[in-house]
Amino acid sequence: MAVSPEYKAFVEDLLEPLGPVESRRMFGGLGVFYRGVMFALVTQEQLYLKVDEHNRGDFEAAGMLPFSYQRAGATRSLKSYWRLPDDVVDDPDAVLTWARAAVDAALRADAAKSR
Repeated sequence: MAVSPEYKAFVEDLLEPLGPVESRRMFGGLGVFYRGVMFALVTQEQLYLKVDEHNRGDFEAAGMLPFSYQRAGATRSLKSYWRLPDDVVDDPDAVLTWARAAVDAALRADAAKSR
């Protein structure tokens, strides 16, 4: 399902304090990038953030799950992106804390690929 223009604008406004953030259409949703590195995924009016061993526990503690989708009758998960908790979305300072951790995770993953 495509992301509505309203939700795209909402996410861009929410993440604007991070700095140079841009979004691009991909896989029926949006990839959100910081310094050219994807740190968030938007699909079906939901925001998912990049996770690794440093921030996954925060998502687990909040009861969140990784991004999943249906393909060929099976559910598949993308375990490196987890949904941002609804109560965090309502707190701009908390969103920035979680988004910065996602950017850090994305930068670590990018650095590991470069090695």
